[in-house]
Amino acid sequence: MKKILYFSTILFLAACSNNNKPKDKATELADLQKQQVAINAKVSKLQAEIGKKDSVKSTDVSTYTVTPSRFTNYIQIQGKIDAQENVMAYPQSPGVITAIYVKAGQHVSKGQVMVQLDNSVLNQNIAQAETQVSLNRTLFQRQKNLWDQKIGTEVQFLQAQTALQSSLKQVDVLRQQANMYRITSPITGTVDQMDLKLGQVAQPGASGIRVVNADLLKIKADVPESYAGKVHQGDNVLVVVPDANDSVTAKINFAAKVIDAISRSFGVEIRLPKRSSLRPNMTAVLKIADYSKANALTVPVNAIQRSEAGDYVFVNQNGIARRKNVKVGATYDGKSEILSGLTAGDQLVTEGASDIEDGDKIRVVQPGN
Repeated sequence: MKKILYFSTILFLAACSNNNKPKDKATELADLQKQQVAINAKVSKLQAEIGKKDSVKSTDVSTYTVTPSRFTNYIQIQGKIDAQENVMAYPQSPGVITAIYVKAGQHVSKGQVMVQLDNSVLNQNIAQAETQVSLNRTLFQRQKNLWDQKIGTEVQFLQAQTALQSSLKQVDVLRQQANMYRITSPITGTVDQMDLKLGQVAQPGASGIRVVNADLLKIKADVPESYAGKVHQGDNVLVVVPDANDSVTAKINFAAKVIDAISRSFGVEIRLPKRSSLRPNMTAVLKIADYSKANALTVPVNAIQRSEAGDYVFVNQNGIARRKNVKVGATYDGKSEILSGLTAGDQLVTEGASDIEDGDKIRVVQPGN
């Protein structure tokens, strides 16, 4: 279109000139052809300059300065908080509850009687046995006095001694049986569950009292078999409890050696320090460090691009984007370790990296670290 306009203009000027100075047609055509060649050359030159100007248009990008820092990769596993001492206290014999001495939330000591069951028959038997003990002790003492004076026979002395010992053992047995009709606390802690009522028949293993020592907590978790070579006893663990908005650093105190045949996992336990914010059965996230490097080069994951030839990134070199092939290591929390391909101080292109090619002109609008 431009050529047509230029050519028309030339024809118009030539026509006007022709009116002023007559020329023959051959001369006029030769002049117009020369002018047309010159105009075409100018048009081509302008088009080339315009195209070159468009090709060097810069792209706005953000950069990230690559600096050495500690990089730690974590394995994340979900676990559950439990009390190290969390037990149910049951009676050893069935019986009707006649007295309850504690309530939920109450602190109890180890061995403290919490519930009494009906053992009245045994108490009567104990009283009767104690009477027999008293009689046998008197008979033994008299027989012993006679024996010391060489009066009577040795058999009579031994019979009195045996009768006393037997009655004493019988009293001990009856008292042990009576103790089976009460529920005592096996640990020092807090009554966490109390569902028993007066008059209720308590059964061994069926109805009892839960006692928990909330000062000694632990976390139990199952680790997948695939991490068997990475998780060991003594490893550092970052414990995060989302519901309590709390976290604590601890160590793995126990790691099972046997893989469960059904779940294909192995159990681990982590002891926790005393924390008022933590309670048994809370869900916890275990972040187990399986790899750490002090001076690692890490970059944001979104800066790494992939192709059939491998991973690569773009760096800013004096306003020009340069592609660099990289070898990527572990990735955690949005950052990847670069094993090779970058050096400290490189200006890594982050935002806008997908819009550029190697050699493109770029303009940094948001440098960062």
